[in-house]
Amino acid sequence: MFRSIAASFAALGLAFALPACAQPAPPVAATPADPALWVVKDKDTTIYLFGTIHVLKPGLSWFDDAVRKAFDKSGTLVLEMVEPDQATQQKVVLSKAFAPDGPTLSEQLPPAKRAAFATALTENGLSLSQYDRMRPWFAAISLSILPLEKIGYDPANGPEGILTRAAKAQKKQVMGLETFEGQMSIFDKLSQKGQIELLSSTIDELPKARENMDKMVADWASGRPEALAAEMNASLKDTPEVAETLLLNRNKQWAGWIAERMKTPGTVFIAVGAGHLAGKGSVQDQLLRYKLKAVRIKY
Repeated sequence: MFRSIAASFAALGLAFALPACAQPAPPVAATPADPALWVVKDKDTTIYLFGTIHVLKPGLSWFDDAVRKAFDKSGTLVLEMVEPDQATQQKVVLSKAFAPDGPTLSEQLPPAKRAAFATALTENGLSLSQYDRMRPWFAAISLSILPLEKIGYDPANGPEGILTRAAKAQKKQVMGLETFEGQMSIFDKLSQKGQIELLSSTIDELPKARENMDKMVADWASGRPEALAAEMNASLKDTPEVAETLLLNRNKQWAGWIAERMKTPGTVFIAVGAGHLAGKGSVQDQLLRYKLKAVRIKY
């Protein structure tokens, strides 16, 4: 079903709940990367659209060339979400991501998945007690990243943090299309069946997590949004509920935000998960409803 769970979450910008790597990675030589970049503009407003992968290995040199020039020209950085302080995050997570009573997570899983679930936790030094009160969607996100942490994927290397630090250094406005609580609430729209399917698929695909993530990052770094879209579509095609909730509905909302922002002069740099800027139903597709065309910048 989901061929690339961790990669899909990372490309949708939904890695917000993931723990950081246990140890910082050593410095590595920079590897050139040229992710896709688009622009929407009229006579007095310019909006750049840049797709991100939330967790990356160190060493990818993407914040240069056209991406850096577009960023430097912009007065505002817009992200999917501006992370709140740790206390706020903890409060929201406890209220939305855990179920203090009712059936445990292992009881909710299909019997055929329980042994593999327990094995995945054990292999990553975790206990069932740490997960049994998680809601299925939160467990899916958290579990999906565990194999990637071991090979150096880390939110600390993701574009969001780098762009935020650069924006603050240049005294740019930084804002979010969603809030931390709002992004977590997106999952409240998933049915219980959808959440269990998501977790079950995550368990099935853990052995392929490294292969799938490496491929998606390679497509992103090489500026191949079509290939990235194909991987995303393969991940989501069997669960239209998940695709609609996590991808299509948000694309529509963000296109509406962009259309409204185009009425105000200025230059804006928007950085959202690369999965939102690829394939059918992408933000670019949704902008056509407002007679706005996103043009890819060649570099």
